[in-house]
Amino acid sequence: MTTLICTLQDHRDDVNWCAFSGNLLATCSGDKTLRMYNSSDFSELPFSPLSGHGYGVHCCCFSACGQFLASCSTDATTMVWSTDTGEIEAVLEHPGRSQVRICALSPDSAHLVSGASDGSLALWDFPSKQLRRTGAVNDTTMVACSFSPCSQVFMTGSTYGDLRLWDLEMNQLHVEKNAHDLGVTCCTFAPSILSGGQVVQFRLASCGQDSLLKIWAINKFTSGGYKMQLLHTLTGQAAPVLSCAFSSDGQLLVSGSVDKTVTVYDAKNAVLLYTLNQHERYVTACCFSPTSPLIATGSMDKTVNIWRLEDGCTDRGGKSLPGSDLTSSEERSSASRSKLLVSDWSEGDVSAWLAEEGLGGLVDKFRANNIDGTELLSLTKETLASEMHIESVGLRSKVLRKVEQLKSDSVCSGIPDEFLCPITRELMREPVIAADGYSYEREAIDAWINTKNRSSPMTNLPLLTTLLTPNHTLKMAIGRWKTNN
Repeated sequence: MTTLICTLQDHRDDVNWCAFSGNLLATCSGDKTLRMYNSSDFSELPFSPLSGHGYGVHCCCFSACGQFLASCSTDATTMVWSTDTGEIEAVLEHPGRSQVRICALSPDSAHLVSGASDGSLALWDFPSKQLRRTGAVNDTTMVACSFSPCSQVFMTGSTYGDLRLWDLEMNQLHVEKNAHDLGVTCCTFAPSILSGGQVVQFRLASCGQDSLLKIWAINKFTSGGYKMQLLHTLTGQAAPVLSCAFSSDGQLLVSGSVDKTVTVYDAKNAVLLYTLNQHERYVTACCFSPTSPLIATGSMDKTVNIWRLEDGCTDRGGKSLPGSDLTSSEERSSASRSKLLVSDWSEGDVSAWLAEEGLGGLVDKFRANNIDGTELLSLTKETLASEMHIESVGLRSKVLRKVEQLKSDSVCSGIPDEFLCPITRELMREPVIAADGYSYEREAIDAWINTKNRSSPMTNLPLLTTLLTPNHTLKMAIGRWKTNN
């Protein structure tokens, strides 16, 4: 079941894109602005709207840690904004000054790709904001781009209808011609990596003017070759499909169409779950929240709708959508929780934290009082004594000390979040990419695999292989940062 919980009506022209980070929602429009909202209550941030582009804004995307927002425009620039202040951090001028239609950040935030109306591509080193490579496909417009979860390759889609896989040297690894008749409109990689034997597999969704949504398998062989295979063709919409996005666990797929509908699919089984009818014009944008059971959809009706997938919404395998309250056996790992603000913790996250801190005896009291992350941070001695009936003075003091430590640990250290190992929360020296698509310090993930039964520290799902791939790009980015700091 899905429920429309909020409609944002601040833009004065078509909404072209929307993107979630852990605690923010960004939208962009033909009205030349971007708007930013707190994803807990969808109140607009004080410095929003963001103004700086000279023409309509086509696309926006967050860096992995949510510290930066990138946007691109008909004005031939890609801008990088601070999500803390709303200030412009950099203006990247596209080579040839062509209109920029699409931009995408790699999951490790090491690279940014921008694609333009003349078929040109620019690959930027994101930490330094320097142009690294250029490429082009003649006689077409680049309208779609997505990085693989390993950050080492990316897919582009064009109005010509082809999908092209590129490496970071701008070599074309595979071309799928006529992937969508009349043109591709959007493409997006699923966040997980599937591995087995001599093959590593990615999943990709694409949509187009042919009114189809397609799911592809992209196989990488140990020989270095790639093969692309069509797995499913989804026909749930009756007009061109303009946008698509996977949920953070890859189990669900959402799309928006010219027929004014939003469709939600079980991505694994290619089963249509929901068709949402609320927008009055073309649905041009859609995205899932990475931390809550929410979907945002944007439209040419100038609105953004926020939908909640209710507690009954699970995939066909029975796994809860990320961000919903979890049972004790499904609670997020400590490493996974560390990627969230404490204020975004669920009641289950608080219970798991209490157990880790030696306060497991208080779990029932905290659950009975519905203490989530926001409530945890606002606890006082009076609340603990009078409302939660914790009689021991020493125990109340211990809880408050642990909460103060949480607040202290949440203060930004100045190190970009993508440079910290999700397990140790320390600056990485030898970053490697695991089968879940995340980068870790080699020693930390080795120890984790040896003691945690080969589960992902970030998703708690099984790692299909223990193969670790050195992330040379991230290592170089960390090295540059250390030199400059």
